[in-house]
Amino acid sequence: MPSSPAYVDAEIIDLTHDGLGVANLDGHRVFVSGALPGEFVRLAPRRRRRRYQEADLIEILRSAETRVDPPCPYFGRCGGCAIQHLDYAAQIEFKETVVREALARIAGLEPAEWLAPITGPEWYYRRRARLGIRFVAGKGRVLVGFKERAARLITDMSSCRVLVKPLDGLPGELAKLIGQTTLKMRLPQAELAQGESARAVVLRVLDEPSEEDLRLFREFGQQHDIDVYLQRGGPGTVRALVPSKSRILAYNLPEFGVTLEFAPTDFIQVSAQVNAAMVGQTAEQLGVESSDRILDLYCGIGNFSLPLASRAATVLGVEGEGGLVARAAHNARNNGLENARFVTADLSEPEWSFMRESWDLVVLDPPRSGAHVAVTQMASMGPRRIAYVSCHPGTLARDAKELVDSQGYRLRAVGIADMFPHTRHVEVLAIFERR
Repeated sequence: MPSSPAYVDAEIIDLTHDGLGVANLDGHRVFVSGALPGEFVRLAPRRRRRRYQEADLIEILRSAETRVDPPCPYFGRCGGCAIQHLDYAAQIEFKETVVREALARIAGLEPAEWLAPITGPEWYYRRRARLGIRFVAGKGRVLVGFKERAARLITDMSSCRVLVKPLDGLPGELAKLIGQTTLKMRLPQAELAQGESARAVVLRVLDEPSEEDLRLFREFGQQHDIDVYLQRGGPGTVRALVPSKSRILAYNLPEFGVTLEFAPTDFIQVSAQVNAAMVGQTAEQLGVESSDRILDLYCGIGNFSLPLASRAATVLGVEGEGGLVARAAHNARNNGLENARFVTADLSEPEWSFMRESWDLVVLDPPRSGAHVAVTQMASMGPRRIAYVSCHPGTLARDAKELVDSQGYRLRAVGIADMFPHTRHVEVLAIFERR
């Protein structure tokens, strides 16, 4: 391709934490989607920001050794797997680097030990997903999928290689189904969930479906062996289309002899294999003893609480959403774990009685916003070790700084769990030990 005044040739020297290639042009950082470090590329500069510029990748003039051919036909349009053109081993190295740099930049920390990364299946691993739905008049049909990269549009996809089988083929089948209903412009979202022996789809409806719509939904459920749920409003409005035939969603943690039931819209970790390994690694790194009292903050349905309760004296799980607390308590009863109890509490507030108690071990598994209020109470609770599971390296680093600088802990070990292969997302386990 001949050069053009609109094009610029440049070397890619780095990746941003979002997986964008970085070039330097006249002293300015330029971010290029789809480019990898070590590559020489032709790009088209476009939007200029105060501190950086964006550019489109036109041609790869020299490829990096870490580049691979993306197997997904939607790569480049779908925003779901933005780094699948990067060799998988290099993806792991990239994610570890993101975590290491966040800890160094924000907290000035380096762990005493880096744990071996936890990995699982690269494809067909995702047991829970939320898909967007849109009727596109220009195409005359419904689209179901993840959002397009850097756009609010829905990717036109018939299948998805990250969804577990048999969920992987459902985007196209759902699009056909919804296109036949009166709700094709009033059904913006579907949630998919897969358990050990059952699966479910929750359709977010803005209007009541007609009798014909209900018949189509029931037929779809029978044809695809999936339980159909409808949701008209908030989480409390989710209802099974055929309650008498709805099956229990559950997953097992065999190392601990624990089974956890969950509702179709409950938060669970998306990769069953990576989650099981992460729970096991957490228990090992904590060094659980039979006499231990453990506090599990942001406990969800008991993903950490119940396995730890199988080895400890007592576990208190704390969660802000009442429905998840009820599910966790139900799971404790089902597993015969009378030493696990659960309470509902807003963990953005510090005035809770359990924060004035002494604990041997503490587990934190907060949302992206982190656990800033909780970590400021650690010195008074005095656990010998803390396991912090994070989905955001930046807020982990912020909270790590508080624990080390003000609460009397040292950063003993850090490791990543690759819950979302081929994406920039990374799950991190950090272990803190009282000094």
